[in-house]
Amino acid sequence: MKVKRNIASMVLIVGLLATACSSSSSTPTTAGSSAPSSVTTGSSGTGSSATGTKHVLPVPSNPIVNTSTQPGLEVVNTAVENNVDPVTKKDLSDRLQITLKNSSTQPMSNLEVYYLMTDSKTGQTEGYYQMLDGFSLAPGATGTVYFDNETAPGHYPENLYSLYRTSKNEVVIDVEVSAAGYAIAKGQAKKGAGTGEVAGE
Repeated sequence: MKVKRNIASMVLIVGLLATACSSSSSTPTTAGSSAPSSVTTGSSGTGSSATGTKHVLPVPSNPIVNTSTQPGLEVVNTAVENNVDPVTKKDLSDRLQITLKNSSTQPMSNLEVYYLMTDSKTGQTEGYYQMLDGFSLAPGATGTVYFDNETAPGHYPENLYSLYRTSKNEVVIDVEVSAAGYAIAKGQAKKGAGTGEVAGE
């Protein structure tokens, strides 16, 4: 009887210890661990936080693969200073602004953009890639896209800490826009030497 009581006591103690461990254990987190699960990144170099804020990061190289030589997509204008709304002709705050034209006879969608910023004085570069989700061009149509963190159609996120926004030197921005089946369209714009561009001004 004494042996049975001892065995019963041991079983009870082991059960209590197992319950205590399972209720208090958790996976530890340490400084410098990976980004929280509320932030995602993808091939476009953008991610969405739980609040919907866009996080735009440079990409290590141009991911666009397009060897077509078929004409049809054109960069009509690229601006980063003294911006003007192409429709209303009113002044806009400085931002990367690209006006595109579809000179083909077919509609274009699923366009993608890569733009490379180069600090003319230091030689530092930053490249950004963006799928133009929701943007399309009918045959013969012209449309403008903006990189300014606004949410209206045709507006896309930007990095507010990019060379364009922070460098006091001249910054050259080379743009490539791609549509499947057509040659890559290219453009260029320059930010003059100064204190860096401030969004909204």
